[in-house]
Amino acid sequence: MKKISISDEYIKLDQFLKLADCVNTGGMAKALLQEEAVAVNNEPEQRRGRKLYPGDIVEVRDCGTFQVASK
Repeated sequence: MKKISISDEYIKLDQFLKLADCVNTGGMAKALLQEEAVAVNNEPEQRRGRKLYPGDIVEVRDCGTFQVASK
């Protein structure tokens, strides 16, 4: 599991997917979420604006598993 550090209190899921190098654009993030290829804390997630906080676990099909960490 790779840790991705954020400097703010939270990060939106679509921004996180770009930070984790799973997608290059917001449009790609939207398509990935519509395919139900993303889970947050073992729950399928389709909302691009879902707020992620330190400690959350994000699983992305064909990309990996990541943990949100604070700096």
